[in-house]
Amino acid sequence: MIVAARRVSDDAVPDGALTSRERRLHELLGSYGSVVVAFSGGVDSAYLAWAATQVLGPAALCITADSPSYPDHHRQLALAVAREFGLRHEFIRTAEIERAEYRANPVDRCYYCKQELYGVLTQLAAARGFAVVVDGSNADDRSDYRPGRRAAREFGVRSPLDEAGLTKPDIRELSRRAGLPTWDEPASACLSSRIPYDSEVTPGKLRMIERAEAVLRELGFRVCRVRHHDSLARIEIGGDELARALEPEVRERIVEALRAIGYQHVTIDLQGYRMGSLNEGVRLRPA
Repeated sequence: MIVAARRVSDDAVPDGALTSRERRLHELLGSYGSVVVAFSGGVDSAYLAWAATQVLGPAALCITADSPSYPDHHRQLALAVAREFGLRHEFIRTAEIERAEYRANPVDRCYYCKQELYGVLTQLAAARGFAVVVDGSNADDRSDYRPGRRAAREFGVRSPLDEAGLTKPDIRELSRRAGLPTWDEPASACLSSRIPYDSEVTPGKLRMIERAEAVLRELGFRVCRVRHHDSLARIEIGGDELARALEPEVRERIVEALRAIGYQHVTIDLQGYRMGSLNEGVRLRPA
């Protein structure tokens, strides 16, 4: 495999500390005996799935939850990692979109999503004799607003990356060393995170968002979000790519494609991409 020579972080920890944290992760995974890994295909869960497989072999079952809010881009990443690295991997369907609390899209929407996911995974683990369900939360997530952590606690889900003290830069570096293609993937989240709070989540909106973001990736944009404001698409592009998005020819192609998808108005946010921009102006507290 050829891995791009992208810098991981200027704040990378010394090898000794990183090795110690990695060893702690392996000890935790080994102590479980068997695990079901919540495997979305993102940076964190891909590394956890790989590490669990290294430690536990077939006693690590990697489960990808498929639903209308799950981006196909991540689905393909999950499949690629599972094939290349020999993960024991399955898909399941989750039905969060059928829950009125989730569709209403309150600020703690993620709680209802994770409640659905962890309910399904813990039932599966119990039925098939797996000891523990694990997720990819890392040490950097502790200070973020993540209502899904409440659901994890309720269902007894463990977060071994967090427990081992592994941060996002740590996980990227360890993923790079392992040859995982996800090591430099941009941060991602479910498609529902593009819809403003209290605006209903519907399959139609999710399809529009996914198609619009696919257009941007096809145009070569690596870090991008399409925030769905009913008939208006507010596009966030990574800061180093923003100038190209504003070039007349590129801009015209974006507008034409997104109008064809169903957006009446297309805007480019001059602040560029920032994680959780729909949280701006909303009073949140860590879960």
